[in-house]
Amino acid sequence: MGSKPVIIALGATFAVLATTLVLLLTVLAPQPAQPPSTGVADIGGPFRMVDEDGNPVTEAVLAGKPSVVFFGFTSCPEVCPTTLADMSGLIERMGEQARSLNFVFVSVDAGRDTPERVRSYLSAFDPQIMGLTGDEEQVAAITKAYRVFYRKVPLENGDYTVDHTASVYLMDAQGAFFGTIDYHEAADTAVQKLERLAETQT
Repeated sequence: MGSKPVIIALGATFAVLATTLVLLLTVLAPQPAQPPSTGVADIGGPFRMVDEDGNPVTEAVLAGKPSVVFFGFTSCPEVCPTTLADMSGLIERMGEQARSLNFVFVSVDAGRDTPERVRSYLSAFDPQIMGLTGDEEQVAAITKAYRVFYRKVPLENGDYTVDHTASVYLMDAQGAFFGTIDYHEAADTAVQKLERLAETQT
């Protein structure tokens, strides 16, 4: 064998060894620590809003009880009044146990939903449902925390409507995500979910 083939063979061998070494170093290198998974979706968190009386409130207003939270707006033609009527029916079915839960309507329409308007709107539903509203920045922050979609949609008459997430969020007494009630979910199933949520308080 001449010197040239030997050099080529040695070069190939060296390349294989170098590649193997790089792969070993990559596999054996310490990996950055990953935060432990809790298995719970990262939904919810601190917020600053205004209640129906115009008082500033934070997440502390929900402290100590599991919460049932729905995001909507008072000019909503169907989803919001239907969901709040359903929520009122669930509160009635649960009876005294419903008092162990917070029921919350959060407006995503900062441009129109003043505290007075939210209070007037909610007067048509169960009085246990509390209303929260806020300015554009506050609404953006709370919807981001709860991963709620909302978007203004212009109408031909110059007005606008708002597309938004229709699910009801269930949060435990520590403010951690517990689950959802879907739009038009069977009432029996929804009551069972609320009863399980209420049990998390004990």
